Amino acid sequence: MSLDKRLGQRFLPYGANYLDWADLTELREAIGHGVLFRYQTEQESIASRLERRVAERFGAAHVLAVHNCTEALRLALISTRPRTGDPVYIPATTFVAVAGAVLSSGLIPVLVDVDESLSLDASLLPAGAERVIVAHMEGTVAPLPEGVPYVIEDSAQALGARFPDGRHTGTRGYAGTFSFHHNKVLTSGEGGLVTTNDPDAWQTMRCYHDHGSARVPGRYPTWDQDAYYGENFVTSEGVAAIQYQQFRHLDALLAGLERQHALALQELPERRDLEVLPRAEGDVKISLRFRWESRELRDAAVAALTAKGIANWTLGKYLLPDHPVLTGRRSLYADGFPWNLAPKGQPAALSRDGFARTRDLLDRTLCIPLSPELPEDEQVLAVKAVRQVLEAV
Repeated sequence: MSLDKRLGQRFLPYGANYLDWADLTELREAIGHGVLFRYQTEQESIASRLERRVAERFGAAHVLAVHNCTEALRLALISTRPRTGDPVYIPATTFVAVAGAVLSSGLIPVLVDVDESLSLDASLLPAGAERVIVAHMEGTVAPLPEGVPYVIEDSAQALGARFPDGRHTGTRGYAGTFSFHHNKVLTSGEGGLVTTNDPDAWQTMRCYHDHGSARVPGRYPTWDQDAYYGENFVTSEGVAAIQYQQFRHLDALLAGLERQHALALQELPERRDLEVLPRAEGDVKISLRFRWESRELRDAAVAALTAKGIANWTLGKYLLPDHPVLTGRRSLYADGFPWNLAPKGQPAALSRDGFARTRDLLDRTLCIPLSPELPEDEQVLAVKAVRQVLEAV
């Protein structure tokens, strides 16, 4: 689609712009072999090659490919050997899949308010907190709490991001999780990864994700006398092949995002009622993030951008205190599992003001995606189109 039809904005999710039949070598290989199950290949599976590539790229000791990021979160939680009903502290601003992963693991999500950057406010955590999920939202690197034995990093929206010390998100906590959903940095439609530096945790995850088995490639799974039950989270060769292809373009994609973000900071209008939210050096700059003086101005900007065909989004959908999955505490189990296991007296949420400040921040926040696949001259045109709309609001 030509630039004048799309106004330089993101037409397809980031990684989807790099999908190309000529480049899908691994997918053609998998189809040529006629085997799409990773444990039936005669040679090393593409899934194993993907895991090794990701481990090398991110500096993780162990990587496991699964169907999606929700399963990755479940594996990370289950590998901690929790007790049903245990609390898991999660940010109040994140996608509901995080809460779903906690609940489907038989655990209880406790919402923790966020700071100005919309990252979990670790100062609200109680002493003795055992399990915390930190979400690196919108490509922003969130700080990790100290002294918590099981910190799980949800890097679904921040694949390729780095902490100030240079380490990748998903490699500093107990475990990290990544998504290849359609709207993520890289995509295979669906797909996920879980990373850990703990060999015992990895072994537990590997067994659980394959029915609790001791799997030897090319053979039927076996179970020893100490086996526990598991589920089937095993990825396919076809999905792993597309993810492998996507990783070839990660550096170019990240560089394209960096370039357009830098161009935008030079071009955007200076308004007293509009703040461009800063991004750290290691963030994945998937979008320009704005905070308006009022919700009315934010909504006017949304309407103006939409009228011009410029992609944009708001973040209200991530406010978990208002999400029916949590407010209703409904369950498909007749006894209300796992909500029925929530310890009496345990707070359902940790916030200083009932999430009033967070609601206000979200009400005034607007995001505009960047387009890493565009050449620089077209990125400049795209930024100017955004500036013209924002100046007129």
